[in-house]
Amino acid sequence: MVNESQQNIDYYHHGRFSVRGGVLPDAITAFKTYGNPKNPCIVFPTCYGGKLSSKNYAYTSFDPSFHPEIQLGIKSALDPTRYFIVTFALFSNGESSSPSNTPQPYNGPYFPAISYEDNINAQYVVLTKHLGIKKLRMVIGFSMGGQQAYHWAAMYPEFLEKYVVICGSARTSVHNQCFLEGPKAALMASKDFGNGHYTSTPQIGLRAFGRAYSAWAYGQTWFRENQHLYNGTYPDLNAFLHEQWELGFLLAWDANDLLTLLNTWQTGDVTKVKGSLSPGNLQACLSGIVPQGLIMPCKTDLYFPPEDNELEMQYLGGNAKLVVIDSVWGHMAGGASNERDIQFMNEQIKQFLAE
Repeated sequence: MVNESQQNIDYYHHGRFSVRGGVLPDAITAFKTYGNPKNPCIVFPTCYGGKLSSKNYAYTSFDPSFHPEIQLGIKSALDPTRYFIVTFALFSNGESSSPSNTPQPYNGPYFPAISYEDNINAQYVVLTKHLGIKKLRMVIGFSMGGQQAYHWAAMYPEFLEKYVVICGSARTSVHNQCFLEGPKAALMASKDFGNGHYTSTPQIGLRAFGRAYSAWAYGQTWFRENQHLYNGTYPDLNAFLHEQWELGFLLAWDANDLLTLLNTWQTGDVTKVKGSLSPGNLQACLSGIVPQGLIMPCKTDLYFPPEDNELEMQYLGGNAKLVVIDSVWGHMAGGASNERDIQFMNEQIKQFLAE
């Protein structure tokens, strides 16, 4: 069952809840809140690898109590003294309903497939029925969080004023889907994964997953400009991969959770939400989005390259603006991995909120 002892994490029980792959008899959404609920509300959902209980911002959502760089950066834009901030854990992240915490018969590999649409519908229920929110000032997210922001804009346009997409896209591109097949295959083919029926941590599979997943996390130039890491913190690349990419997945993640969450990312597509007038038509979907958007890709992102967002801008028209993060940090630039990029994003978000 979901561990409800996590400090400051709230859990909303939906009861029987339909999802893309079937049904959850008692779906649970984990969330945290910051600030006064009388203030304008901002939603900041998790990304891939994101947990509300995590202390690593690059893999979580907003929390002003985290590292000092957050105090300097994002916090000054998303100020909990001015805004009521709600962070949501994605289904399958290990905190909301997931393969690892759901009772039989939907436990482990029997857990149903989950879409972004399922997550947004669940978040909407928590906001409106539980927290009494009438309108959102903004939804902002990084990576999978950014894809959720796009879905919010497409699904609940009258409920939302603004949205910010950081290193994300309206639908997962074919090249992104192809990349995800790498870590997915590395985990599923491992001899200790057991088709999802493992009884202990599949160390071989999770280590392989972490290494395959790391390959596109940074821009190519980042490795050239950060060789000092190997002479200081890490003696070589292998130590870097052991400590930065294997360890995080081994300590914090269940293998079936990772795969179900990966499927949500891999199949993400705003054009396929229920009620879409033109299923599969990206131009028709984006041109109909009403809320104001700020789209911030990183110049060197290999997961969500800026070219994907440039195409989207042709369809969004004057209702959104594109601001490229000029950074060598690749996808990790959007995950608040360095102070320079944090400051840049912070200023853009502050300006966007003031408009």
